[in-house]
Amino acid sequence: MSDANPTLSGGPERSVPAEAAVANRPSRGRSAAVVICLVLAALLTTPAAIAYWGQRTLNDTTRYVNTVGPLINSPEVQDAIATKVTDAIDKQVDIEALLNDVFAGVITDRPRLQRLVGPLSGAINSLVDRQVREFIASDQFADLWTAANTRLQQSLQRVLKGDRSGAISLQGDQVVLDVSDVIDQVKQRLVDRGLTIVQRVPIPNVDKQIVLLEAPQLKQLRTIYAFANPLAQWLIVLVAGLYLVALVLARRRPRMTVIIGAVLAANALLLALALSVGRQLFIDALAGTTFGPASTVFYDTLLSYLERGRQVFFWLGLILVAVGWFAGPNKYGSAVRGGVTVGLENIGGAMADGPVGGAGRWVATNARWLRAAVGLLGVVVLLWGNDVSLSRLFWSLALVLGLLAVVQVLVGAGRAPVAPGPIAPAGAVPGTAK
Repeated sequence: MSDANPTLSGGPERSVPAEAAVANRPSRGRSAAVVICLVLAALLTTPAAIAYWGQRTLNDTTRYVNTVGPLINSPEVQDAIATKVTDAIDKQVDIEALLNDVFAGVITDRPRLQRLVGPLSGAINSLVDRQVREFIASDQFADLWTAANTRLQQSLQRVLKGDRSGAISLQGDQVVLDVSDVIDQVKQRLVDRGLTIVQRVPIPNVDKQIVLLEAPQLKQLRTIYAFANPLAQWLIVLVAGLYLVALVLARRRPRMTVIIGAVLAANALLLALALSVGRQLFIDALAGTTFGPASTVFYDTLLSYLERGRQVFFWLGLILVAVGWFAGPNKYGSAVRGGVTVGLENIGGAMADGPVGGAGRWVATNARWLRAAVGLLGVVVLLWGNDVSLSRLFWSLALVLGLLAVVQVLVGAGRAPVAPGPIAPAGAVPGTAK
Protein backbone atom coordinates (compact mmCIF):
# COMPACT_ATOMS: atom_id res chain seq x y z
CA MET A 1 0.00 0.00 0.00
CA SER A 2 2.68 2.40 0.95
CA ASP A 3 4.67 1.62 -2.18
CA ALA A 4 1.59 1.99 -4.36
CA ASN A 5 0.87 5.47 -3.02
CA PRO A 6 4.18 7.19 -2.45
CA THR A 7 2.67 10.66 -2.46
CA LEU A 8 0.69 9.94 0.67
CA SER A 9 3.64 8.61 2.58
CA GLY A 10 6.07 11.29 1.40
CA GLY A 11 3.64 14.22 1.19
CA PRO A 12 3.77 15.39 4.81
CA GLU A 13 7.57 15.18 4.91
CA ARG A 14 7.85 17.52 1.92
CA SER A 15 5.02 19.88 2.95
CA VAL A 16 6.51 20.81 6.36
CA PRO A 17 9.42 22.85 5.04
CA ALA A 18 7.19 24.35 2.34
CA GLU A 19 4.64 25.48 4.91
CA ALA A 20 7.40 26.85 7.13
CA ALA A 21 8.81 28.84 4.21
CA VAL A 22 5.38 30.30 3.45
CA ALA A 23 4.87 31.16 7.12
CA ASN A 24 8.28 32.82 7.35
CA ARG A 25 7.75 35.09 4.35
CA PRO A 26 5.35 37.52 6.05
CA SER A 27 7.48 37.44 9.18
CA ARG A 28 10.61 38.38 7.27
CA GLY A 29 8.78 41.04 5.29
CA ARG A 30 7.31 42.48 8.46
CA SER A 31 10.69 42.57 10.17
CA ALA A 32 12.26 44.24 7.12
CA ALA A 33 9.50 46.88 7.12
CA VAL A 34 10.10 47.57 10.82
CA VAL A 35 13.84 48.00 10.27
CA ILE A 36 13.37 50.26 7.23
CA CYS A 37 10.84 52.50 9.05
CA LEU A 38 13.03 52.72 12.14
CA VAL A 39 16.22 53.54 10.22
CA LEU A 40 14.50 56.18 8.09
CA ALA A 41 12.90 57.76 11.15
CA ALA A 42 16.22 57.78 13.03
CA LEU A 43 18.02 59.46 10.11
CA LEU A 44 15.29 62.05 9.51
CA THR A 45 14.49 63.06 13.11
CA THR A 46 17.13 65.78 13.50
CA PRO A 47 16.70 67.25 9.98
CA ALA A 48 12.92 67.19 10.45
CA ALA A 49 13.15 69.06 13.76
CA ILE A 50 15.41 71.74 12.28
CA ALA A 51 13.28 72.04 9.14
CA TYR A 52 10.07 72.35 11.14
CA TRP A 53 11.61 75.02 13.39
CA GLY A 54 12.82 76.97 10.37
CA GLN A 55 9.52 76.69 8.57
CA ARG A 56 7.51 77.78 11.60
CA THR A 57 9.88 80.56 12.72
CA LEU A 58 10.76 82.10 9.37
CA ASN A 59 7.40 81.72 7.63
CA ASP A 60 5.07 82.52 10.53
CA THR A 61 5.19 86.26 11.25
CA THR A 62 3.63 85.93 14.70
CA ARG A 63 6.06 83.18 15.76
CA TYR A 64 9.01 85.17 14.42
CA VAL A 65 8.02 88.37 16.22
CA ASN A 66 7.37 86.48 19.46
CA THR A 67 10.79 84.86 19.13
CA VAL A 68 12.89 87.95 18.43
CA GLY A 69 10.75 90.40 20.42
CA PRO A 70 12.63 89.82 23.72
CA LEU A 71 15.92 90.69 21.99
CA ILE A 72 15.33 94.38 22.57
CA ASN A 73 15.54 93.77 26.32
CA SER A 74 19.09 92.49 25.92
CA PRO A 75 21.76 95.03 26.94
CA GLU A 76 24.06 93.68 24.21
CA VAL A 77 21.50 94.26 21.47
CA GLN A 78 20.61 97.71 22.83
CA ASP A 79 24.29 98.63 22.92
CA ALA A 80 24.86 97.41 19.34
CA ILE A 81 21.97 99.49 17.98
CA ALA A 82 22.86 102.52 20.10
CA THR A 83 26.49 102.42 18.94
CA LYS A 84 25.47 102.27 15.29
CA VAL A 85 22.95 105.12 15.58
CA THR A 86 25.30 107.35 17.62
CA ASP A 87 28.18 106.78 15.22
CA ALA A 88 25.96 107.59 12.26
CA ILE A 89 24.95 110.93 13.80
CA ASP A 90 28.42 111.84 15.07
CA LYS A 91 29.97 111.03 11.70
CA GLN A 92 27.79 113.61 9.96
CA VAL A 93 27.65 116.24 12.72
CA ASP A 94 31.11 117.58 13.60
CA ILE A 95 30.18 119.28 16.86
CA GLU A 96 33.62 120.75 17.45
CA ALA A 97 33.74 122.31 13.97
CA LEU A 98 30.28 123.80 14.49
CA LEU A 99 31.32 125.33 17.82
CA ASN A 100 34.46 126.83 16.31
CA ASP A 101 32.31 128.34 13.57
CA VAL A 102 29.82 129.77 16.11
CA PHE A 103 32.57 131.17 18.35
CA ALA A 104 34.81 132.36 15.48
CA GLY A 105 34.57 136.07 16.17
CA VAL A 106 34.38 135.71 19.96
CA ILE A 107 37.43 133.45 20.17
CA THR A 108 39.48 136.02 18.25
CA ASP A 109 38.68 138.60 20.90
CA ARG A 110 38.89 136.25 23.84
CA PRO A 111 41.24 133.32 23.06
CA ARG A 112 40.53 131.67 26.38
CA LEU A 113 37.09 130.67 25.05
CA GLN A 114 38.92 128.22 22.81
CA ARG A 115 39.33 126.03 25.88
CA LEU A 116 35.55 125.65 26.11
CA VAL A 117 35.15 124.14 22.64
CA GLY A 118 36.48 120.73 23.64
CA PRO A 119 34.37 120.31 26.82
CA LEU A 120 31.26 121.65 25.09
CA SER A 121 31.81 119.29 22.18
CA GLY A 122 32.17 116.35 24.59
CA ALA A 123 29.04 117.40 26.48
CA ILE A 124 26.97 117.60 23.29
CA ASN A 125 28.27 114.24 22.08
CA SER A 126 27.36 112.77 25.46
CA LEU A 127 23.89 114.27 25.11
CA VAL A 128 23.49 112.59 21.72
CA ASP A 129 24.63 109.24 23.10
CA ARG A 130 22.37 109.55 26.15
CA GLN A 131 19.34 110.44 24.07
CA VAL A 132 19.99 107.51 21.77
CA ARG A 133 20.24 105.04 24.65
CA GLU A 134 17.22 106.47 26.46
CA PHE A 135 15.14 106.14 23.32
CA ILE A 136 16.27 102.57 22.69
CA ALA A 137 15.38 101.65 26.28
CA SER A 138 11.93 103.27 26.01
CA ASP A 139 8.53 101.70 25.37
CA GLN A 140 8.29 103.77 22.20
CA PHE A 141 11.28 101.96 20.75
CA ALA A 142 9.90 98.60 21.94
CA ASP A 143 6.78 99.28 19.86
CA LEU A 144 8.96 100.36 16.95
CA TRP A 145 11.02 97.18 17.36
CA THR A 146 7.89 95.01 17.18
CA ALA A 147 6.62 96.82 14.10
CA ALA A 148 10.05 96.70 12.48
CA ASN A 149 10.47 93.00 13.12
CA THR A 150 7.15 92.32 11.47
CA ARG A 151 8.63 93.89 8.36
CA LEU A 152 11.96 92.15 8.95
CA GLN A 153 10.36 88.71 8.82
CA GLN A 154 8.75 89.55 5.53
CA SER A 155 12.01 91.02 4.26
CA LEU A 156 13.94 87.93 5.33
CA GLN A 157 11.65 85.79 3.23
CA ARG A 158 12.25 88.13 0.30
CA VAL A 159 16.02 87.73 0.75
CA LEU A 160 15.70 83.94 0.73
CA LYS A 161 13.55 84.20 -2.37
CA GLY A 162 16.07 86.49 -4.07
CA ASP A 163 14.33 89.88 -3.56
CA ARG A 164 16.90 92.54 -2.61
CA SER A 165 14.47 95.08 -1.09
CA GLY A 166 13.19 95.49 2.46
CA ALA A 167 14.51 96.33 5.94
CA ILE A 168 16.78 93.30 5.74
CA SER A 169 18.36 93.21 2.31
CA LEU A 170 21.15 91.58 0.39
CA GLN A 171 23.89 93.90 -0.85
CA GLY A 172 26.63 92.03 -2.60
CA ASP A 173 27.75 89.31 -0.20
CA GLN A 174 26.36 91.06 2.87
CA VAL A 175 23.02 90.75 4.64
CA VAL A 176 22.27 94.18 6.16
CA LEU A 177 19.72 95.64 8.57
CA ASP A 178 18.34 99.12 7.91
CA VAL A 179 18.04 101.33 11.05
CA SER A 180 16.94 104.55 9.32
CA ASP A 181 13.69 104.67 11.35
CA VAL A 182 15.66 104.65 14.60
CA ILE A 183 17.98 107.43 13.40
CA ASP A 184 15.04 109.59 12.36
CA GLN A 185 13.35 109.11 15.75
CA VAL A 186 16.53 110.00 17.66
CA LYS A 187 17.18 113.08 15.53
CA GLN A 188 13.66 114.31 16.30
CA ARG A 189 14.23 113.80 20.04
CA LEU A 190 17.45 115.83 19.86
CA VAL A 191 15.72 118.62 17.96
CA ASP A 192 12.93 118.66 20.58
CA ARG A 193 15.60 119.21 23.23
CA GLY A 194 17.12 122.19 21.41
CA LEU A 195 19.91 120.53 19.41
CA THR A 196 18.53 121.82 16.11
CA ILE A 197 21.86 121.49 14.35
CA VAL A 198 21.13 117.81 13.63
CA GLN A 199 17.75 118.48 12.03
CA ARG A 200 18.96 119.06 8.49
CA VAL A 201 22.08 116.93 8.57
CA PRO A 202 21.75 114.21 5.91
CA ILE A 203 22.76 110.68 6.93
CA PRO A 204 24.11 108.61 4.01
CA ASN A 205 22.41 105.27 3.45
CA VAL A 206 25.62 103.39 4.18
CA ASP A 207 25.59 104.77 7.73
CA LYS A 208 22.00 103.63 8.29
CA GLN A 209 22.81 99.98 7.83
CA ILE A 210 24.21 97.26 10.10
CA VAL A 211 25.94 94.34 8.46
CA LEU A 212 24.38 91.23 9.95
CA LEU A 213 26.13 88.53 7.99
CA GLU A 214 28.73 88.00 5.30
CA ALA A 215 26.90 85.54 3.09
CA PRO A 216 28.77 84.47 -0.05
CA GLN A 217 26.86 81.15 0.13
CA LEU A 218 23.44 82.83 0.29
CA LYS A 219 22.65 81.67 -3.24
CA GLN A 220 22.97 78.08 -2.04
CA LEU A 221 20.77 78.88 0.97
CA ARG A 222 18.08 80.27 -1.31
CA THR A 223 18.20 77.09 -3.40
CA ILE A 224 17.86 74.96 -0.26
CA TYR A 225 15.01 77.17 0.98
CA ALA A 226 13.11 76.91 -2.30
CA PHE A 227 13.40 73.11 -2.24
CA ALA A 228 12.98 72.40 1.46
CA ASN A 229 10.32 74.90 2.50
CA PRO A 230 7.35 72.97 1.02
CA LEU A 231 8.60 69.75 2.65
CA ALA A 232 9.58 71.15 6.05
CA GLN A 233 6.05 71.38 7.43
CA TRP A 234 5.23 67.72 6.74
CA LEU A 235 8.60 66.07 7.27
CA ILE A 236 8.10 65.92 11.05
CA VAL A 237 4.70 64.29 10.48
CA LEU A 238 6.31 61.72 8.20
CA VAL A 239 8.92 60.91 10.86
CA ALA A 240 6.23 60.46 13.52
CA GLY A 241 4.34 58.17 11.12
CA LEU A 242 7.46 56.06 10.53
CA TYR A 243 7.95 55.60 14.28
CA LEU A 244 4.29 54.65 14.66
CA VAL A 245 4.41 52.10 11.82
CA ALA A 246 7.56 50.55 13.29
CA LEU A 247 5.85 50.24 16.67
CA VAL A 248 2.64 48.75 15.25
CA LEU A 249 4.45 46.20 13.08
CA ALA A 250 6.94 45.18 15.77
CA ARG A 251 6.31 41.75 17.32
CA ARG A 252 7.86 42.84 20.61
CA ARG A 253 6.39 46.26 21.14
CA PRO A 254 7.88 46.93 24.59
CA ARG A 255 11.35 46.36 23.17
CA MET A 256 10.53 48.57 20.16
CA THR A 257 9.35 51.28 22.54
CA VAL A 258 12.73 51.18 24.27
CA ILE A 259 14.52 51.38 20.91
CA ILE A 260 12.41 54.34 19.73
CA GLY A 261 13.04 56.13 23.03
CA ALA A 262 16.79 55.55 22.71
CA VAL A 263 16.73 56.85 19.11
CA LEU A 264 14.89 60.02 20.16
CA ALA A 265 17.32 60.66 23.02
CA ALA A 266 20.30 60.09 20.71
CA ASN A 267 18.85 62.52 18.15
CA ALA A 268 18.36 65.09 20.90
CA LEU A 269 22.06 64.80 21.77
CA LEU A 270 22.96 65.08 18.07
CA LEU A 271 20.80 68.18 17.77
CA ALA A 272 22.53 69.69 20.81
CA LEU A 273 25.88 69.15 19.09
CA ALA A 274 24.57 70.73 15.88
CA LEU A 275 23.27 73.76 17.78
CA SER A 276 26.60 74.16 19.56
CA VAL A 277 28.56 74.06 16.29
CA GLY A 278 26.07 76.40 14.61
CA ARG A 279 26.35 78.81 17.51
CA GLN A 280 30.10 79.10 17.10
CA LEU A 281 29.82 79.51 13.34
CA PHE A 282 27.22 82.24 13.82
CA ILE A 283 29.43 84.08 16.32
CA ASP A 284 32.39 83.85 13.96
CA ALA A 285 30.27 85.17 11.07
CA LEU A 286 29.28 88.29 13.06
CA ALA A 287 32.72 88.86 14.55
CA GLY A 288 33.99 92.32 13.70
CA THR A 289 30.53 93.70 12.91
CA THR A 290 28.38 96.03 15.00
CA PHE A 291 26.27 93.07 16.08
CA GLY A 292 29.30 91.00 17.04
CA PRO A 293 28.96 91.50 20.82
CA ALA A 294 25.24 90.64 20.60
CA SER A 295 25.66 87.56 18.39
CA THR A 296 25.39 85.09 21.28
CA VAL A 297 22.15 86.60 22.58
CA PHE A 298 20.74 86.85 19.07
CA TYR A 299 21.50 83.20 18.28
CA ASP A 300 20.19 81.84 21.57
CA THR A 301 16.98 83.85 21.31
CA LEU A 302 16.32 83.00 17.67
CA LEU A 303 16.78 79.29 18.31
CA SER A 304 15.03 79.17 21.68
CA TYR A 305 12.02 77.29 20.26
CA LEU A 306 14.27 74.67 18.68
CA GLU A 307 16.19 74.28 21.95
CA ARG A 308 12.93 73.67 23.82
CA GLY A 309 11.98 71.07 21.25
CA ARG A 310 15.36 69.38 21.70
CA GLN A 311 14.81 69.14 25.44
CA VAL A 312 11.36 67.63 24.86
CA PHE A 313 12.86 65.08 22.45
CA PHE A 314 15.44 64.05 25.03
CA TRP A 315 13.03 63.64 27.93
CA LEU A 316 10.39 62.00 25.75
CA GLY A 317 13.03 59.49 24.70
CA LEU A 318 13.89 58.73 28.33
CA ILE A 319 10.20 58.37 29.19
CA LEU A 320 9.67 55.92 26.32
CA VAL A 321 12.69 53.89 27.42
CA ALA A 322 11.23 53.65 30.94
CA VAL A 323 7.75 52.78 29.63
CA GLY A 324 9.11 50.09 27.33
CA TRP A 325 11.25 48.61 30.08
CA PHE A 326 8.38 48.43 32.59
CA ALA A 327 6.04 47.03 29.93
CA GLY A 328 8.49 44.31 28.94
CA PRO A 329 8.76 40.74 30.24
CA ASN A 330 11.64 41.47 32.62
CA LYS A 331 11.44 40.48 36.29
CA TYR A 332 11.28 43.91 37.90
CA GLY A 333 9.05 45.48 35.25
CA SER A 334 6.57 42.64 35.53
CA ALA A 335 6.54 42.90 39.32
CA VAL A 336 5.89 46.65 39.33
CA ARG A 337 3.33 46.43 36.55
CA GLY A 338 1.51 43.57 38.23
CA GLY A 339 1.49 45.28 41.62
CA VAL A 340 0.12 48.55 40.23
CA THR A 341 -2.51 46.74 38.13
CA VAL A 342 -3.72 44.60 41.05
CA GLY A 343 -3.86 47.60 43.37
CA LEU A 344 -5.90 49.72 40.94
CA GLU A 345 -8.26 46.86 40.10
CA ASN A 346 -8.81 46.18 43.82
CA ILE A 347 -9.88 49.80 44.22
CA GLY A 348 -12.32 49.35 41.36
CA GLY A 349 -13.53 46.02 42.74
CA ALA A 350 -14.53 47.72 45.98
CA MET A 351 -16.89 49.97 43.99
CA ALA A 352 -18.34 47.24 41.75
CA ASP A 353 -21.72 47.13 43.50
CA GLY A 354 -22.49 50.79 42.74
CA PRO A 355 -23.10 52.61 39.46
CA VAL A 356 -19.36 52.36 38.76
CA GLY A 357 -19.80 48.64 38.11
CA GLY A 358 -21.98 49.19 35.04
CA ALA A 359 -19.53 51.68 33.54
CA GLY A 360 -16.68 49.38 34.49
CA ARG A 361 -18.09 46.48 32.49
CA TRP A 362 -18.22 48.66 29.39
CA VAL A 363 -14.69 49.95 30.01
CA ALA A 364 -13.38 46.41 30.55
CA THR A 365 -14.78 45.41 27.17
CA ASN A 366 -13.26 48.43 25.39
CA ALA A 367 -10.10 48.87 27.47
CA ARG A 368 -7.66 48.43 24.58
CA TRP A 369 -8.91 51.22 22.36
CA LEU A 370 -9.56 53.45 25.39
CA ARG A 371 -5.88 53.18 26.33
CA ALA A 372 -4.95 54.07 22.75
CA ALA A 373 -7.30 57.07 22.90
CA VAL A 374 -5.66 58.23 26.14
CA GLY A 375 -2.23 58.04 24.51
CA LEU A 376 -3.48 60.03 21.51
CA LEU A 377 -4.95 62.64 23.85
CA GLY A 378 -1.55 63.02 25.50
CA VAL A 379 0.04 63.67 22.10
CA VAL A 380 -2.61 66.28 21.27
CA VAL A 381 -2.05 68.08 24.59
CA LEU A 382 1.72 68.05 24.01
CA LEU A 383 1.50 69.49 20.49
CA TRP A 384 -1.50 71.79 20.93
CA GLY A 385 -0.76 75.31 19.73
CA ASN A 386 2.73 74.34 18.50
CA ASP A 387 4.19 75.50 21.81
CA VAL A 388 6.12 72.39 22.81
CA SER A 389 7.93 72.68 26.15
CA LEU A 390 9.14 70.54 29.02
CA SER A 391 6.33 71.71 31.28
CA ARG A 392 3.78 70.77 28.58
CA LEU A 393 5.43 67.34 28.26
CA PHE A 394 5.23 66.63 31.98
CA TRP A 395 1.63 67.85 32.20
CA SER A 396 0.61 65.64 29.29
CA LEU A 397 2.44 62.71 30.90
CA ALA A 398 0.62 63.30 34.18
CA LEU A 399 -2.69 63.47 32.30
CA VAL A 400 -1.99 60.19 30.49
CA LEU A 401 -0.94 58.38 33.68
CA GLY A 402 -3.98 59.69 35.55
CA LEU A 403 -6.44 58.64 32.84
CA LEU A 404 -4.81 55.22 32.46
CA ALA A 405 -5.17 54.73 36.21
CA VAL A 406 -8.86 55.64 35.99
CA VAL A 407 -9.32 53.16 33.13
CA GLN A 408 -7.66 50.41 35.16
CA VAL A 409 -9.84 51.17 38.20
CA LEU A 410 -12.95 50.90 36.03
CA VAL A 411 -11.65 47.68 34.50
CA GLY A 412 -11.34 46.30 38.03
CA ALA A 413 -14.90 47.38 38.80
CA GLY A 414 -16.15 45.70 35.64
CA ARG A 415 -14.35 42.42 36.27
CA ALA A 416 -15.29 42.10 39.93
CA PRO A 417 -18.04 39.54 40.67
CA VAL A 418 -21.40 41.12 41.45
CA ALA A 419 -22.79 40.16 44.86
CA PRO A 420 -25.95 38.01 44.46
CA GLY A 421 -29.24 39.47 45.66
CA PRO A 422 -31.49 37.84 48.34
CA ILE A 423 -32.97 34.45 47.34
CA ALA A 424 -36.81 34.45 47.36
CA PRO A 425 -38.55 31.61 49.32
CA ALA A 426 -39.92 28.70 47.29
CA GLY A 427 -43.35 29.37 45.87
CA ALA A 428 -43.17 33.11 46.47
CA VAL A 429 -44.05 35.42 43.61
CA PRO A 430 -41.27 37.98 42.97
CA GLY A 431 -42.28 41.50 43.79
CA THR A 432 -45.18 40.56 46.14
CA ALA A 433 -45.25 41.09 49.89
CA LYS A 434 -45.82 38.13 52.10
